[in-house]
Amino acid sequence: MRLFGTDGVRGRVNTEPMTPETVLRIGMAAGHLLRKRHGQNKILIGKDTRISGYLIESALTSGICSMGMNVLLVGPLPTPAVAYLTRAMRLDAGIVISASHNPYYDNGIKFFGPDGYKLPDDLEKEMEALVLDPSFPEKKPHGEAIGKAFRLEDAAGRYIEFVKSTIPRGTNLEGLRVVVDCANGSAYRVTPELLSELGAEVITINDRPDGVNINHCCGSTDLTILKEEVLRVGADLGIAHDGDADRTLFVDEEGKVVDGDQIMAAWAVELKKEGRLSNDTVVATVMSNLGMEHYLARKGINLIRTKVGDRYVVEKMLGGGFNLGGEQSGHIVFLDYNTTGDGPITALQVLHLMKKRGAALSELVSDIFLYPQVLENVKVKHKGLLRDAAVMESVKEAEEKLGKEGRLLVRPSGTEPMIRVMTEGTDRELIQKIARKIARTIRKADKKT
Repeated sequence: MRLFGTDGVRGRVNTEPMTPETVLRIGMAAGHLLRKRHGQNKILIGKDTRISGYLIESALTSGICSMGMNVLLVGPLPTPAVAYLTRAMRLDAGIVISASHNPYYDNGIKFFGPDGYKLPDDLEKEMEALVLDPSFPEKKPHGEAIGKAFRLEDAAGRYIEFVKSTIPRGTNLEGLRVVVDCANGSAYRVTPELLSELGAEVITINDRPDGVNINHCCGSTDLTILKEEVLRVGADLGIAHDGDADRTLFVDEEGKVVDGDQIMAAWAVELKKEGRLSNDTVVATVMSNLGMEHYLARKGINLIRTKVGDRYVVEKMLGGGFNLGGEQSGHIVFLDYNTTGDGPITALQVLHLMKKRGAALSELVSDIFLYPQVLENVKVKHKGLLRDAAVMESVKEAEEKLGKEGRLLVRPSGTEPMIRVMTEGTDRELIQKIARKIARTIRKADKKT
């Protein structure tokens, strides 16, 4: 059993590895590896609003405390807030209990180190080996040596003040009407409060989590309601988070979607004008649109691509000394501010840019032309189907049809039992046909397994 994927441990609750028994052992392994002989010996745990968060939180806390480490509990809080607080409070680690954009019946565990970055692969492998080792632990602390759990009451307020500090003091958002779709997730209080404190008129939707409605027909995975509300109330823009608020997508005043590629491009141009874009480079994944790449090139900005996953984006940014990167899906990372994708910061920076330029969101992205892109998500039993002869032949044939006028990307999801097929090009009808044909071939191959 392999525990760690591209973004921590994830799965359906009460099915391995997301069972209380395994989560308890994950907590024990974390407590053992991260415990120090001196210092705070504290791990911060935050979560989103899933009903299973209580179960996972309790099991993790028990495991960590059993190995002599202490726990700080903050309750529902965005993933970037956990990364920030771990670093700011000089803690030994931070843990987020969330399955991000997945349905409520899934959950996950991701770790941040004391520097606010996700744990390196080798440490995750060491942790996984301990969890799967039946002889671990050989011994546990006793008496006063066991850990304790505390609750940090002002965590949200600390994070809100930090996010506000990313724009110049004295700047406000007065005169802007904003709709915020909280996805019934962890930012249901943070983002509305943040923007209201800065003077924006905030209309909030999907801000009443009940444990099972997270990401359900709302948030960054479904912008239908947000589009309707922006047009209904005449808002300047709409903001959509996912369940753990490490990503943000937008709807402009005309009801049109503005994705992560467009936001990165607009932000990069502004940073370059200010002399703040490190090495005049943006880091994005292979999913980012060719249109963004061509736009950046015209502005004298380089684009470097990585594998899909914000951890790979951050690794490349750190390795090359770059400060702006992200994903089309709305994970935007600006290392001058935070160490991971930060939805509230992204929202605030876009609003600040609108105020600074005196422009509507549609104007900010009006000259960023994106190529048509089709994405087919194929549910499968086995992700190894990319080695199937029929699938390989279908991919080869598609690449020949696209030639230099488009792109094809077929890859297994790192977080779900899916194979994702992405086609991109100037001819929408052609790329739709190609994507559907490959998807049919994958489904047919999957039925044979």
